[in-house]
Amino acid sequence: MSTLTSADDVPQPLVVRTVALDGLGTDDAATPDPADLLGLLPADAPLAWVRRGDGLVGWGEALRVEVAGPTRFADAERAWREVLARAIVRDEVRVPGTGPVAFGSFAFDEHSAVGGVVVVPRVVVGRRGGRTWLTTVTTGAQLGSAPALADVVGPRVPPNDPGEVAYADEHAADWQDVVALGIAAVRAGEVDKVVLARDVEARTERPLDARWVLDRLAAQYPSCWTFSVDGMLGATPELLVRSEKGLVTSRVLAGTIRRTGDDAADVARAAILAHSSKDLEEHEYAVSSVAHALEPFCSSTNVPDVPFVLHLPNVLHLASDVTGVLTGTEGDHPTSLALAAALHPTAAVCGTPTQAARELIARVEGMDRGRYAGPVGWFGADGDGEWGIALRSAQVDPDDARRVRLFAGCGIVAASDPAAELAESEAKLVPMRFALSRD
Repeated sequence: MSTLTSADDVPQPLVVRTVALDGLGTDDAATPDPADLLGLLPADAPLAWVRRGDGLVGWGEALRVEVAGPTRFADAERAWREVLARAIVRDEVRVPGTGPVAFGSFAFDEHSAVGGVVVVPRVVVGRRGGRTWLTTVTTGAQLGSAPALADVVGPRVPPNDPGEVAYADEHAADWQDVVALGIAAVRAGEVDKVVLARDVEARTERPLDARWVLDRLAAQYPSCWTFSVDGMLGATPELLVRSEKGLVTSRVLAGTIRRTGDDAADVARAAILAHSSKDLEEHEYAVSSVAHALEPFCSSTNVPDVPFVLHLPNVLHLASDVTGVLTGTEGDHPTSLALAAALHPTAAVCGTPTQAARELIARVEGMDRGRYAGPVGWFGADGDGEWGIALRSAQVDPDDARRVRLFAGCGIVAASDPAAELAESEAKLVPMRFALSRD
């Protein structure tokens, strides 16, 4: 099912205009700088997908599509196509991310109450390879004069810090029991691998300003994709899929070791991780699941023989970039959202075999993950886009902006140990704890 809602509660054609902002950088603190994407965002419901300063940010809501159930991806894509069929578009830049753009976030589980959402912002500013642009979206109007950045960006107001943060984490020991159940299921042959999630509730002194979180995550984790969609915030190191002009890429992570803070020691730990049979086994399941899911859509794929070690400030990961060439001609390719739906859930966030791992997760976790470990990202009118996995993330309670759920997950195989997995989950919670702090 889907709920389609326009800004005026009356379905009308979207009028979309994209213009270049190249060369408009400024040293004037009072003037918006298009090169500082996150710095343009307002406090109210910011949308973001940014990595190393490039990406997209948006605000306002021209259109919102809410979906639920097993067909949530297909319903969202169908509604998006219907909107595009009536849209009036003038795109003067024509690079990936210009023209009509929608941000999306989807639940991990098809039975989750939170379902999924696609939001078309009223304003989008994008940056890619030194090019910057502005897209405005209105409803029921005709194309007018080219918009100006100053007309759609208000004065820069620094984000508010969240104040004191209290964590309710009394169930840490219980989570080790959940991990033990997962290990027992693997050793009994029910699954080869299962990924179990842990959540921690945070209570902030003041209503959370998402910009505070985004600024800190982007600065500390520049190699990750920093995102904000409908109250889901985070910085994911894992790219579920990027689709661009017939080429697809998926960055797969599985296998983790915590950093010590000592560079020499961490080099040694990277070597340990690269040769760990437990972590290599976990990683192989994840890479195989992605390659298998992409195969029906691709004329050729490239799967690295061995992973590399991805260095993040808090952890080291085994990582592989799987790439492929889509079959067919441009315009006939599946959309990035369709590819994300086919890939989700990978073994990196669910387990293998997929259905057995899903059933085990439902049986032992005892919670609704919501949109944690679900696809999050954006796609455009041509279907190309980028979708990450909502890892190293937090969900702001829509009814109480002082209540935030932090999430982490760990891959469980036969050689796993509950105490070690708890320690790994703590390492994976570090980014969001840092983002909520004032240190």
